[in-house]
Amino acid sequence: MDWIDTLLIPAIKAIVVTLGLLVGFAYMTLAERKICARFQLRYGPNQAGPFGIFQPIADALKAIFKEEVIPEHVDKWLYVLCPVLAMVPAILAFAVIPVGRPIVIAGHTITLQVADINVGLLYPMAVAGLGAYGIVLGGWSSNNNYSLLGALRTTAQIISYELPMALSLVSLVIVTGTLRMSGIVEYQAALPLIVLQPIGFLIYFICGLAETNRSPFDFPETENELISGYNTEYGGIKFALFFMAEYINMIVVSALVATLFLGGWQGPILPGWLWFFIKTAVMLFVFVWVRASLPRARYDKLMHFCWKFLTPLAVVNLLVTAAVVLILRG
Repeated sequence: MDWIDTLLIPAIKAIVVTLGLLVGFAYMTLAERKICARFQLRYGPNQAGPFGIFQPIADALKAIFKEEVIPEHVDKWLYVLCPVLAMVPAILAFAVIPVGRPIVIAGHTITLQVADINVGLLYPMAVAGLGAYGIVLGGWSSNNNYSLLGALRTTAQIISYELPMALSLVSLVIVTGTLRMSGIVEYQAALPLIVLQPIGFLIYFICGLAETNRSPFDFPETENELISGYNTEYGGIKFALFFMAEYINMIVVSALVATLFLGGWQGPILPGWLWFFIKTAVMLFVFVWVRASLPRARYDKLMHFCWKFLTPLAVVNLLVTAAVVLILRG
């Protein structure tokens, strides 16, 4: 057995991806606070180091050294486990995303993704869906009415928005003819799929906002209604893990948009990996821009928007895509 190709290289890639997501999460929190501050004519964090660059480290130390309090009324084992259950799937979902072109080192061809599997498009949806269990069970195990309501909202929201999201990806598969992530990126060598599937892109991005519980779809933790929703009873490092899961999910969704609709690492002049990071950073900026610009809607309007507008639109987009592809290939 070639242990370098089968064990060492995948292990190194997994470690690099994990560390990269953790660092990305830390400095995405700083970037969001800075960008939102500029939108609101403020400075944002600027005391911890030059331009506030050490603020994520200060926040991490504060969370780590906070007293660990476990209320008596909670279901202890689930209460402690759920933050981890929310964070780990967020990291695992990045495994199939190609960051750049394959490279050759010492005679070994290395793909810049942890795993290039045949069902790569299905994998992040399946794994990321597991993270919802951490939020739902975390709210339930807290034995708090506000936490339980936040958990129930999460359940309804994810079930609702996964349907149009999946339909938009089916349209993508019909166009490209493959579920492999690298194949989808290679298909976009001449033209990014956002040009061929603009409606699919909008549907996927809107559902991505809802899936990651980002504004204006942050209903599971509405402060004005549910105090803090599913994480009301959490503090210290356990709250930080939930916080981490949200931002890593945001990075993963942005990376998926860059891969599926913006051509991934395809681009002129610059290295492929740099194009990938630029496109992902642009999508992350849009996430923050939406948060700074749009107010939170009512929860019933969120559900009506999904079932009465977004899902029918996704179905129509799927049917039109299938008809056009059938005519062109027929």
